[in-house]
Parts: sequence; structure tokens; C-alpha cells
Amino acid sequence: MEYVSALVPPVVMAVFFIGLIRVIVKTQGGSNKAKEDAVVDAALARAESARQTSTKAEA
Repeated sequence: MEYVSALVPPVVMAVFFIGLIRVIVKTQGGSNKAKEDAVVDAALARAESARQTSTKAEA
């Protein structure tokens, strides 16, 4: 029975890892991609406007 207790942790880890990969693959693209892209674009726009504002304030 020692072989069963030795095999259980790697099997459980493999199952969770496969599940994680499936979730990552499923969340790529589709409507989620548009939402994520919009959030990133908004953050970049905020950072750019803050940089321009600080540059103008220094001048």
C-alpha cells in the first residue's frame, strides 16, 4: 500500500495542473479578451495622461 500513498500526491497535482491549464486556455480570446484589452488600454491611457501632465507641470 506504500505505492498508493506515494502515487497519490503526484496524481492530485497533475489533475490540478491540467485543470489550471484548461482554465487558462478557455479564458483566452472571446468576450473576455475584449474586456481585458479594454482594461489594459484604459490603464495605458491613464498612465500616458499622467506622464504628460507631470511633464507639462515641470515646464
